[in-house]
Amino acid sequence: MSLTLDDVKRIAHLARIEVGESEAQGYLTQLSSILGLVEEMQAVNTDGIEPMAHAQDVVLRLREDVVSEANRREAYQAVAPQVEAGLYLVPKVIE
Repeated sequence: MSLTLDDVKRIAHLARIEVGESEAQGYLTQLSSILGLVEEMQAVNTDGIEPMAHAQDVVLRLREDVVSEANRREAYQAVAPQVEAGLYLVPKVIE
């Protein structure tokens, strides 16, 4: 896909970026090379290749999901200014 200088200016306008004439020419070159790389990547045959979640075969160490602290909800809510049905009540800040 080839871009024109008008395309670059339109993209800059949509992004609300002020781009000068000399900058637009530089961006035209950079965007064209990026789009060329994308076209090359799309041309690669990926049939039979399983999608990867990570570039390396990394396995995360997981810990057991166990409760490690006592339930102190009542103690925390006892000092709260306003509580109702186990929830903290706060002043309305957005109308």
